[in-house]
Amino acid sequence: MVTKRTSRKPAAQALTPLRAARLCKLLRLLRDRPQTRSALTRRLKLDVRGFYRDLEWLRKFDIAVVTEAGRYRLNEDADKLIARLPLPDPQLTLGEAMRLAKGRTAAHRKLKRLIKAIMP
Repeated sequence: MVTKRTSRKPAAQALTPLRAARLCKLLRLLRDRPQTRSALTRRLKLDVRGFYRDLEWLRKFDIAVVTEAGRYRLNEDADKLIARLPLPDPQLTLGEAMRLAKGRTAAHRKLKRLIKAIMP
């Protein structure tokens, strides 16, 4: 009997606080100067596979890390790139989110839209 394989999309992974901190550190390291992969993996305490996974995460957020002459560097200002990193899920209760949504800034409006989607 032959079974048919179905292709499943991998479950979307959440950005963990640990990975978010490491991505931020990677961008800060590259802010100073271009660096080799071995220097970056040593400073980030990663193996090569983990390093490339982190680069893939940065690509998901449209953050390009380019290589030139065996060194990794940024094409944009690191502080602007760090600001584009998503915040890991803070595990707020709905009540906490409602209290935080009181205000008039774009961040408050974004949080209000999320709450409205849950509680129409």
